[in-house]
Amino acid sequence: MPSLSYYRRVLAAYVGGGRSQLSFWHETPEVNERAFEKDSIEYYMRFAEKARYAGPFDAQGIPLLDYRGAIGPQYNPIAIAQYGLACFNAWKHAEFLKCADWLAVNLRPNAHGLPVWMHDFDWEYFKPLRAPWYSGLAQGQGVSLLLRAFKVTGQAIYREAAAAAAKSLLTPVARGGVLFSDEQGHDWIEEYITTPPTHILNGFLWALWGGWDWMRWGHDPDSARVLWERSLQTLEQNLARFDAGYWSLYDLAPVGRKNVASWFYHRLHVVQLDVMHRLTGREGFRFFHDRWRRYAQSPLKRRRAWVTKAVFKLKHY
Repeated sequence: MPSLSYYRRVLAAYVGGGRSQLSFWHETPEVNERAFEKDSIEYYMRFAEKARYAGPFDAQGIPLLDYRGAIGPQYNPIAIAQYGLACFNAWKHAEFLKCADWLAVNLRPNAHGLPVWMHDFDWEYFKPLRAPWYSGLAQGQGVSLLLRAFKVTGQAIYREAAAAAAKSLLTPVARGGVLFSDEQGHDWIEEYITTPPTHILNGFLWALWGGWDWMRWGHDPDSARVLWERSLQTLEQNLARFDAGYWSLYDLAPVGRKNVASWFYHRLHVVQLDVMHRLTGREGFRFFHDRWRRYAQSPLKRRRAWVTKAVFKLKHY
């Protein structure tokens, strides 16, 4: 059962007036068609609303997210990477490079000596995440942003920072990385590092695009290719586990109840699978894209998912 502070924070974000962290996250997911044109280096989703984020920002123009309650405004490396990618797509050059500079400067070694972006606030999830904690999603999207900064400027600092951050994507969780291998030999990039792991789908997919970018533009394309191919195998053999029969699942946390995705995350899954099909041509991604899109078109399935999600959040996280 979540803590009282969790309920206060969630109610303030969902019901309270003004801006919260949800003002940043919950945009309408869209594929960026320009990213798939020949020689394009734009990011695969538009992030159009994120490019218009109204703040708060710090004095240097780096976005902060206001989590309300006891957490308050915080730097979130995932949000900084996404805002930078949004600005890159929107040709907001100065804002994009400010985010790249922040990421390059703020890599810190974790307890195993691997460079990661730390979140310096506690977060309640399946298992509480205590500050400082790091995320496979932050690592993958940070790599994507830094490599684009390198492609635009030619400055080695960005490519070197991307190389440092990419190490975690190739390193097992037990040795300080964000890669978990399950008993079936499937490799997962974990958004949140918990025991047992929860396999958050959207975080795995977004982080994996950092591996794709590293395979295209990084120092060690062979290692990135192994990560890419093994991750594709994991996804192809496990996507059915994320299908509730009427909606997609957010994660596979072992809590005795299916954690269906919110309306936002279900739409995000559909867009991410569209991108995966475009990048790989593999029909399994198209199959679940079409199936989950049909779910979203059904008012009955949407209502069922909303009720199921509300009950889950009240009882779990």
